[in-house]
Amino acid sequence: MKLNIIADSSCDLPKKYLEKIKLAPMTLKFKNEVFKDRVNISPTEFYKKIKSINYSPGSAAPSAGDFLTHLKENHDNFIIAISSALSSSYNNASLAKDMFLKKVNDGFVHVFDSLSASVGEGLVILKLLELREKSMDNSTLVNELGSYIEGLNTFFILENMDNLINSGRMNKIMGKIVNMLNIKLLMGASNKGEIKVYEKIRGSKKAFNKLIDYIDEYGTELENKYLGIAHYDCYEKAKKFKEEVEERYNFKEIIITEMGPTIATYADRDAILISF
Repeated sequence: MKLNIIADSSCDLPKKYLEKIKLAPMTLKFKNEVFKDRVNISPTEFYKKIKSINYSPGSAAPSAGDFLTHLKENHDNFIIAISSALSSSYNNASLAKDMFLKKVNDGFVHVFDSLSASVGEGLVILKLLELREKSMDNSTLVNELGSYIEGLNTFFILENMDNLINSGRMNKIMGKIVNMLNIKLLMGASNKGEIKVYEKIRGSKKAFNKLIDYIDEYGTELENKYLGIAHYDCYEKAKKFKEEVEERYNFKEIIITEMGPTIATYADRDAILISF
């Protein structure tokens, strides 16, 4: 059967890849306006808009209906969701699956918890496309992709903690101390898909270099893997990171993409997130 991939819009990938899938949009809530991520607000428009406010907009996961509208009969339907530890997107996608299969008895739907976000979620989609080309049955594909998700590494550095503080995902007192002392938190996804602080580092340059070192510390068989780099309005910084990585490591391919509005809501300008 034909392939049908659906992801929530916290997935960050270059446009040429996003055009191959369907997106269930996150909702972004400003004080007087509501937007659908990548439907009526683009990353560039979001970056511009958020400069004019002094608060962090809220976000809401796609509803079960948002996923259900993209599920198709006579297709192999795969849904990729942001980590279930960060959003109800996975639960809503699972509900959509149940609703669909009640109507279509012989349909196929599988929902993956990416245990990641941003370009990490995006790499799960690229791996799914790669596995699909090998013509394996769905059961084998599900097992292979599940193993890939378990081995995926995601790390990020924020230059400023204000959005994370305002969103309630970081203690206010700790956040203010971190900002004041120029301490950079090297954070990432735990094996349960939760946000975890891996290291506290003084200064942006040291944190930048440590993020590169993490590839050596946590990476294996890099020649068979993608490296995804997502940036918040700092392409030159992401490009420099890519160039320095290329001097030390041999990835199958390195992809640079901008953070979409959903992820940018909790990050801040000059943030870098990597997955491999």
